[in-house]
Amino acid sequence: MQLFLIRHPRPVGLAGICYGRLDVAAEDPQAAAERLRPLIPPATPLLASPLRRARELARALHAQAVLDDRLREIDFGEWEGRSWESIDRREIDAWAADVLHFVPPGGESVAMLQQRVIDCLVGLAGPRFGLVTHAGPIRAALGYWLHWPIGEWSQVVIDYGSVTLLDIDPSTERPGRRPGRATLHFLNR
Repeated sequence: MQLFLIRHPRPVGLAGICYGRLDVAAEDPQAAAERLRPLIPPATPLLASPLRRARELARALHAQAVLDDRLREIDFGEWEGRSWESIDRREIDAWAADVLHFVPPGGESVAMLQQRVIDCLVGLAGPRFGLVTHAGPIRAALGYWLHWPIGEWSQVVIDYGSVTLLDIDPSTERPGRRPGRATLHFLNR
């Protein structure tokens, strides 16, 4: 199955602000859609995060885009909407010490994010899907299927308004075991 992992356009007015589930506006989705459309095969079903920055791009790409809450960005809890400088340095250090399992107050861990994204994706049946989402869910999918360690996949740069193509071989999937084989065809086009 081919997964076209599409990141939303750049949010506006958020320099230095912690945002994940914060529902914010982004740059013009039509411009991004025009650039991305030739990279995604026609009639590719599209799933999207319901957050405005992803939802608007999804609707610009596909009139029948389906929204799925599991594709939202990570929930930073009490950190949402605050400047990074105002967050207690001890909490930031604790997060850096355990990126996968640290839970910001009232939020979710990266492991929790990855699990909900994988729950969404393993239920898909078909030759290809487009997912309009955020950097966190895209990284989580890449890490899971490419068997990358957290220190690698959590640092992958995912450009705004880009598409990444991951091809999953479903014949290698085994329930209850490590995910099957996948191929990364391109990153950030």
